[in-house]
Amino acid sequence: MNLQNARLNTRQSDGLFGVTRPSNRPDAEEMSDSAVLPQHECGLFGVFGHPNAAVLTYYGLFALQHRGQESAGIVTSNGPRTSFLIHKDMGLVSQVFGQEELAKLKGTRALGHTRYSTTGTSTIKNAQPFVVDCIRGQMAIGHNGNLINADLLRDELERKGSIFQTTADSEIILHLLAQPVDNGSSALAPLRRIEGAFSLLIMSERELIAVRDPFGWRPLSLGRLDDAYVVASETCAFDLIHAEFIRDIEPGEVLIIDESGMRSEFPFQPQQPAFCMFEYVYFARPDSKLGGVNVGKVRTEMGRELARRFPVEADIVVPVPDSGNYAALGFAEELNIPYAHAFVRNHYIGRTFLQPSQLIRDFDVRVKLNLIKEMVAGKRVVVVDDSIVRGTTARARVVNLREAGAKEVHMRVSCPPHRFACHYGIDFPDPEKLIANQMSMEEICKYLGVDSLGYLDVEGMVRATGKPLNRFCLACFNGDYPLPVDPALDKFIMERREQRAKALADQEAQPTLFTDLK
Repeated sequence: MNLQNARLNTRQSDGLFGVTRPSNRPDAEEMSDSAVLPQHECGLFGVFGHPNAAVLTYYGLFALQHRGQESAGIVTSNGPRTSFLIHKDMGLVSQVFGQEELAKLKGTRALGHTRYSTTGTSTIKNAQPFVVDCIRGQMAIGHNGNLINADLLRDELERKGSIFQTTADSEIILHLLAQPVDNGSSALAPLRRIEGAFSLLIMSERELIAVRDPFGWRPLSLGRLDDAYVVASETCAFDLIHAEFIRDIEPGEVLIIDESGMRSEFPFQPQQPAFCMFEYVYFARPDSKLGGVNVGKVRTEMGRELARRFPVEADIVVPVPDSGNYAALGFAEELNIPYAHAFVRNHYIGRTFLQPSQLIRDFDVRVKLNLIKEMVAGKRVVVVDDSIVRGTTARARVVNLREAGAKEVHMRVSCPPHRFACHYGIDFPDPEKLIANQMSMEEICKYLGVDSLGYLDVEGMVRATGKPLNRFCLACFNGDYPLPVDPALDKFIMERREQRAKALADQEAQPTLFTDLK
C-alpha cells in the first residue's frame, strides 16, 4: 500500500464502498436526502494489512481501556471468501482476551471495541463489535458516540421488517448499511441518515472504513505500522505498538482502506466543528494528541488559567488522581506552591457487590483514594480536580483532609460547572442531580466544607487548548446544543421500547401472526 495514493485512488471495486465519484465532495442533489431530515464513550481500534492484526488490536484496546471498561471484543478477517472470526465478552480487555482467544483470531485485518454504554444497558448482547452476514456480505461495526435520532430510525426499520438483536443504537447503523442500494444510489447514502455523534469503524470483506460525523464530536486518528494501516480513537494506542501517526480523520470524512490503498469521501453536509471539550478535560489519556495538541499540556495550561482566575495562599497543591494531576501541576507552577500527591490511588479497584449502606458508601470512597495524612496535617491545602458532578465524592475528600488535620481546604476545578445533559456520548446524570443545578456557588462551597471554591470559566478552559471557541461542543456547560435534541432522550430509550412491547403483549387484544387462518 502506498501513502502517496491516499486521496487519489478512484478505482472501482465490489467492496462495501467500492464505487467512488470523480470528486470527493458530493453535489447538492446527492446531499438532499439528509438535508430534509429533521450515549456511549468507547474505544475503537482497527488494523488493515498486518499478519498479527488481532494481537495489535489487543494492545490497541489495552491502551484505550480508559474509554470503556464494561466489555471488549475483536473481530478478524483474512479478506474475501473467508469467515469473520469474533470473540467478545463482558469485562476488561485483559480479562476477555488471553493467548488462547487471540490465537483463534486469525487474519490480516481486525476491528476492536471496548465499551461503556450510553445507549443500551451493559449486557453481553450489547457488546461490540456487531457482526452480520447480509446481501453485502459479512460486515462488522464498532461505534463511539451517540445517535440522537436512534428511536425514529429504529421505528422506521422495524416497520420495514428489520429484526434487532440488541438495544444499542449502533445496531441501527448496521441495519441501514445492510439494506440493498436502490436506483444506483451510493452506499454512503445510509450514513447520511444518522444524526448525532459517531466515530465508526466498519469492516467489510474487502475494506476497513473509518467514519467521523460532520461535527467531529469524538476523536479518530490514522496511523501506519510497516505496510499496515491502523485506526484508533486516541494516538496513545499508536505509541504502544510503535505505529506512526499520520493524521486525524477529518470531521465528515469517510476513509476507505483496501488492498489498493486509501481514499476519502465526504458525504455529509459540512458543519461547524464541535469537538467535545470533555475529551480534553477528562476522557482522553494525557499522552494522547487531540487535534494536534497534547492532552497533558492542555490540562496543565487549564491549571495555570485556574490559578490566574482564582489564586490562593496555600502551603501545598494536591491533585485528585489521575485526571486532576496535570491541572494541579499547572496550578502549583503558576503560583509557585509545592505540589504533592497526598492522595494515593488504588489502581486495582473492582466492582463491589455488597448491599448499599452508609458504611459501604464510605468504604467505596476511601478504597479508591487513600490520604497520606502527614503531608497535609497543619497545612493550607488546595485540592484540584477536573470536575464536580454530584459533589458527594468531593465532599468525602474534604472530610478526609479535615480529619487528617488540614488547616485550610480550598477546592479548585479545571472546568466550568456542569449544568446540562450530554446527548452526544457522555453519560452524565440527570441535570436535576447535578450539584450546580441544585445549589448556588456559596451553597456548594458550604456543602463541600471548603474554605473557598473556584471553577475555571469557559473562556479560560478553551484558551488552554490554543484553539478558537467555535471549534468545540460546550453544551454540558452552557446548554448550546449544536444539534437539536429530544429532552426525553437517555441511554435507556431502547429498553423502554422493549417494555412498551411487553405491555402490549400483556393486553387482551394481542396481535397475532396468522389472524386470517381458520
